[in-house]
Amino acid sequence: MTGTDRLPGTPRRTLPDRLRPSRPASDPPERDPRDGDRPAPAAALRRLLRSERAADLLLWLVLTLPAVYAAGLPGAEQAAGVDLRWIRIAAVPLLALAVAVGRSRPLLAAAIPAGLALAATPELFTNQFVLAQVALSFLLGRRADRPRRVLALFCAVAAAGLVLVRAVPDATFAGWATLVLTVLFAMVLPWLLGRYARQHAALVSTGWELAERLEREQELTADRTRLRERSRIAGDMHDSLGHELTLIAVRAAALQVSPGLDEPARKEAAELREAAAAATERLREVIGVLREDDEGAPAHPADGRVEELVKRAAASGMEVELVRDEGGDRTAAHAPSPDGEPPAPLPPVADRAIHRVVQEALTNAAKHAPGAPVTVRLRRDGDHAEVTVVNGPPPPRTAKALKASETPGGYGLVGLDERVRLAGGTLRAQPVDGGFSVTARLPLTPGAAPAPPREYAARRELAAARRRVRRGILDAIWIPVVGTIVLGALLFGVDLYTSYRSVLDAGTYDSFRIGQPRDAVERRLPAYEADVNTRPAAAPADPPGTDDCVLYRTTPFTLDPSYRLCFTDGRLSHKDKVDADP
Repeated sequence: MTGTDRLPGTPRRTLPDRLRPSRPASDPPERDPRDGDRPAPAAALRRLLRSERAADLLLWLVLTLPAVYAAGLPGAEQAAGVDLRWIRIAAVPLLALAVAVGRSRPLLAAAIPAGLALAATPELFTNQFVLAQVALSFLLGRRADRPRRVLALFCAVAAAGLVLVRAVPDATFAGWATLVLTVLFAMVLPWLLGRYARQHAALVSTGWELAERLEREQELTADRTRLRERSRIAGDMHDSLGHELTLIAVRAAALQVSPGLDEPARKEAAELREAAAAATERLREVIGVLREDDEGAPAHPADGRVEELVKRAAASGMEVELVRDEGGDRTAAHAPSPDGEPPAPLPPVADRAIHRVVQEALTNAAKHAPGAPVTVRLRRDGDHAEVTVVNGPPPPRTAKALKASETPGGYGLVGLDERVRLAGGTLRAQPVDGGFSVTARLPLTPGAAPAPPREYAARRELAAARRRVRRGILDAIWIPVVGTIVLGALLFGVDLYTSYRSVLDAGTYDSFRIGQPRDAVERRLPAYEADVNTRPAAAPADPPGTDDCVLYRTTPFTLDPSYRLCFTDGRLSHKDKVDADP
């Protein structure tokens, strides 16, 4: 597989504009291939029609037409607010504002048609603005990702409608129920559908990103294959050059003992032999870096022991301490063990890995936390050795300077993890109490640990996007269902309450006398009429010559019969029992 191979069936995606090579200012702008041989004005018109401005203009026209030309309120008995003529005039610029800010402030855009509808009627449902409510609520879900603010908007609309029900004449609680249903089906449900569309788009985008990362992974695999081949070539070079250098060393040794040379010549021959041997050893170490994963690592550190590293760091000004913990007993860096013997040497592979861990950790501490105290702890536990390098937080002055000049980190810890793994151990690096800790645990017997399974960030993001989409689908189902159930239960409770509060006691009814003033009668009437302060549809016509008639229940659950009281010129003029149950 080459670096340009792609997954089967995966289309190649173009680079983003910011990654394309810049074009000289003198070059003409690139033309859209779909424009063909169209003249420049036609191509410009085509680009304009595909722009966001054209889409916003079209949306504004679609939302404004019903706002201006639709008939009055849909219900003949629907409570009215502000005169529709003034609302139509205000709707044209307000809907234009809603569309203009819809991309940057979708919450405000969705609130504008709701406010216009509330101004027209406390019931919110209108012929003029229901389309705008549905469209802008859908775009709110498509563009916004803050559900708490959106739910607060819906609750605010419901609360405002409840206030208007009490303030607007002829408005009833049944009208507020209509408002809640309108909020539920004209705002909440479109918003949920918009959220689903946005999450689905995010899922598709994450899937593409995963495909691109897998493609890059294939390219890295191809690069790794080429590097392995280069390492084999380097191994062949090591064999040939090492052999030649060995021959040079052997001949220099023979020349050193030749009886025909004087002392200066023998000394030069000895130096030549030592240089050839050192070159062979150095070549072995350098080529060892290019080894295969299953090949052994160089056994000995190239630049001394851990104690020497700590000494050099302390000499350079670092506040560093080396602590050796042999079998649970804490001792100083170079102190002998409790039985008087010096610390037992580690196996060469583990010793080299520990040396590299300490070297990298001290380098990172000096770079990212200068002035912070550093502790290097060596511990041997059974058949494992462990090294921990911990640095504290940098001093405040140094922290500010570091934050101002912060630069991205390199790949030191990544390479360190691979080196420890090849030695058969594990590496853990994490922030600790404002500082940083690096811990490596290595076996005292050689052998590389298997590579841990990789968990790609794109796969996690794809799984999270799938969960969000599933949650969005469930929300689009259960929220309207639960909202309808809750609303139904609320309306049933209100109906039950008003039914009991609309019952006129028989004794009170019998005590009323024809000719009594209306004020004296109304003081003894229930809080609600028979059908929540509205005339039942099946009620008989008022007697001739009466100004107004009201009906009250005889029992909570039926209108058959009902008490009817009629008034003329402010006095009770008629009372009887009628059948008002449809």
